[in-house]
Amino acid sequence: MSRRIVISTVAGAVVLAGAGAFALAYAGSQPPVLTHPTARYTAPSTDHAGSLTFTTDVTASSGITSVKVLAWPATSSLAKKAPTAKEMSHAETAHCTPSGAHTAHCTYRVTVSRTDADTSPRGQWHVAVLATDKDGHTTLDTKATNFTV
Repeated sequence: MSRRIVISTVAGAVVLAGAGAFALAYAGSQPPVLTHPTARYTAPSTDHAGSLTFTTDVTASSGITSVKVLAWPATSSLAKKAPTAKEMSHAETAHCTPSGAHTAHCTYRVTVSRTDADTSPRGQWHVAVLATDKDGHTTLDTKATNFTV
């Protein structure tokens, strides 16, 4: 083989190896990904309490540290200025169970009393979610899903 072909082949292999290493490093530093977010609201009745149940799947290559959840009415002050990641860090935590190599199924459930339901704004509500992985990366979705009260 000519020297030119050998040098071109080696240079091409080095470029491909560098691109592959960059792709792997970049893929490992991705923030958590939320999929299939759903919310179900059940109003309380005279003989039992109601509930709000939120579920989502969260994928992160390093694993999930926490998933914080906040339900907020669309007519509130949060409609003008959505919750920040710092504010969401104080929200309630969803319970997550592993459902794959890098995925967890997370559920947040809260009981809704008759008093809570009677004093809550009617209409559309949003669910904000803050997911944090073990590498410290976060994903904030201030309108992950909606439900109606």
